[in-house]
Amino acid sequence: MREVRVLKGHGTGNDFVLLPDLDGEVELTDAMVAALCDRRFGIGGNGVLRVVRSSATDDPSATGAEFFMDYRNADGSSAQMCGNGIRVFARFLVEEGLASPEGMDIATRGGVRHVRRLPTGEYAVGMGQARGVDAVASVMVGNRSYPAIGVHVPNPHAVVFVTSVSAAGPLDRAPEVSPEHLFPEGVNVEFVERIAPGHVRMRVHERGVGETLSCGTGACAVAWAVRRQGDDAMRIRVDVPGGTLHVEERDGELELIGPAVIVADGTLEADWAAAWI
Repeated sequence: MREVRVLKGHGTGNDFVLLPDLDGEVELTDAMVAALCDRRFGIGGNGVLRVVRSSATDDPSATGAEFFMDYRNADGSSAQMCGNGIRVFARFLVEEGLASPEGMDIATRGGVRHVRRLPTGEYAVGMGQARGVDAVASVMVGNRSYPAIGVHVPNPHAVVFVTSVSAAGPLDRAPEVSPEHLFPEGVNVEFVERIAPGHVRMRVHERGVGETLSCGTGACAVAWAVRRQGDDAMRIRVDVPGGTLHVEERDGELELIGPAVIVADGTLEADWAAAWI
């Protein structure tokens, strides 16, 4: 059996297993994703980033760029976009000599995204426009219900403003969001505490994963919601348990800025890999 290369990376603590599969030779099943993301019996992560050439996959979203980010949540479900993951994906391409740090296009299920490395070493991602949900949602935490702002970036999000992010409680289970028909494929829920103009703190429960240390599309959803509630700062700082992200908005277009870290690079042990590949 051929060696299967894997890397471990993260963006503000939102961690991923990176699976280089440039020629599309790996059939990424839900069970394999769950095994890789298992923190006790696998490598551990909030999801898997499969790096594949667009020409080597039949995913209909793999168009408009040389490489396609095949992102899966830890339970194996696919997601349109991952703002933290795409920065790690981009760093891998740059360090492998597969893309220029000055800028690259990456195909995702949410469309083509442009990514560039900044002089600080951080990566900036053009996230496109957010789309608000007309109806008002509500989020139940314990015995208390909070109004929520629905927004797609393009992943679905429900943004809840609270006096303190501790109001979200332990987040060991998915908050109940209603009406259910607003988010038929599930929803990420962000709890947001205002710190100062242009500065907020956030916790997030991600669908298919649970509470995570960070969520890039969630930070964008929060920044969009903050500005629609009267904060006119062009650059919003979003503090998450895993660090700090910044979101800028110009003419309705969002740009997410944050770190991308590669932690380890190696291969799967042959017997373990043979059970899944």
